[in-house]
Amino acid sequence: MNKRVFSLFVTVLGLMLVVAACGGQTTEAPVVVTDAPVVATEAPVVALSGNPIRGGLLYDEWFKVLDVDAPEGDQPLWATQTTNTRSGGTTWRCKECHGWDYLGKDGAYGSGSHQTGFVGVLQVAGTDANEILAALKTGDHDFSAYMDDQALTDIALFLSENMLDSAAFITDKAAVGGDAVSGETIYGENCVDCHGPQGTSMNFGDESGSEYYGTIAADNPWEFVHKARFGQPGVADMPSLVDVGLTDQGYIDLLAFAQTLPTSSPVTEGGRLYDNWIKATGADDMTENQPLWATQTTNERSGNDTWRCKECHGWDYKGVDGRYASGSHMTGFPGVFAAKDKSAEELLAVLKTGDHDFSSYMNDDQLNALVAFMQQVEDMAPYINDDKTVNGDAEKGKVFFDSTCKMCHGEDGKAIDFDDGEGVEFVGTVAADNPWEIIHKISNGQPGTAMPAGHNMSWTFQDMLDILAYIQTLPQK
Repeated sequence: MNKRVFSLFVTVLGLMLVVAACGGQTTEAPVVVTDAPVVATEAPVVALSGNPIRGGLLYDEWFKVLDVDAPEGDQPLWATQTTNTRSGGTTWRCKECHGWDYLGKDGAYGSGSHQTGFVGVLQVAGTDANEILAALKTGDHDFSAYMDDQALTDIALFLSENMLDSAAFITDKAAVGGDAVSGETIYGENCVDCHGPQGTSMNFGDESGSEYYGTIAADNPWEFVHKARFGQPGVADMPSLVDVGLTDQGYIDLLAFAQTLPTSSPVTEGGRLYDNWIKATGADDMTENQPLWATQTTNERSGNDTWRCKECHGWDYKGVDGRYASGSHMTGFPGVFAAKDKSAEELLAVLKTGDHDFSSYMNDDQLNALVAFMQQVEDMAPYINDDKTVNGDAEKGKVFFDSTCKMCHGEDGKAIDFDDGEGVEFVGTVAADNPWEIIHKISNGQPGTAMPAGHNMSWTFQDMLDILAYIQTLPQK
């Protein structure tokens, strides 16, 4: 048999053996050594690196976190809905479409003025953050022109890992299953220094009304929980309770306690109205002078100034019998210090009648707040001397200033310039020149801002005088 025939024989025999094996005989297949074929595989998914806590802040208001202007116009998808009439920067906030509860049309934003009909984002919880990141870079939802990759990554991680389904513990806006006593402890450890014992030291409201810690907890518990977890955009000093390790139950407990706190603070609200009710209420500028202004000839101011309570009655509340007895602010009008001896009904009647009628400009709640303020005004004469020095302890005042005031005014009090012209007017400038104004603002806050009110911080009047004494040591220019 030649080699060619033998080779063919071997091949045929091999095939016969394979056929026989397939026919039911138990045989082991011969081991054939071959090179393994090349199999195409997907590259392993790379875990994203970022900060989901920052992502929660960006979800709230990303342009404030990034310290940039909001994009001009509405977000492109906004035109596909007709129920939410807001416009501009608000339309670019993630929360405005998807809600504080992350449920969009299926949650708290399913009705009301925030309704858009857009879906929520809670359903993407647990999804690979890479997929979410890709969605944030496509179509009309493409934010890559406004946020860098790190910011978008942080949002993706927040959506993937850190959303909290609040449906189990918020029902009809009320906290369910929370322990208010435990919540009070959490509040004392993390929140009281800024928000005060009653949660009323800072007013977040606008022309639509006052808004305190307790107000938000009662009216929008989902927003409350989100901000408690992640903090407030643009406010570095507000802690993230996720960062401090608070458990899910802890948020429920904190919410339960917060819902026991006051939703209004009439005295300090009244103090801000006394200062500048136009700014405090967001009212339009007054084009005419207050009707009673024509009965005096010594104060030459006009317009808005003539409508400010303080312009007639003074920062010391004594009008013609106090600091406004002379100088450019003199009007000859009496003060409001005697109002302490009047009933609320009597004072309200004055504010609603004659040329002193403010009922067309302030609602009943605001007028009642103004009354509450007038009934508790302090006599500053024993504490502030004629030479404008203050009977206070500057060293003690510094402790209060550093813990509360420094974050906005700066260590030297020069972070904010109040002067409208070409000069400068820092908090130290005002304290030296007009300590009565400063003590009023320390006590009641600044109209139109979230400046803490000392009365709501449970500061004594002496505490506030100590702060004033310290502020008088700060640079005036």
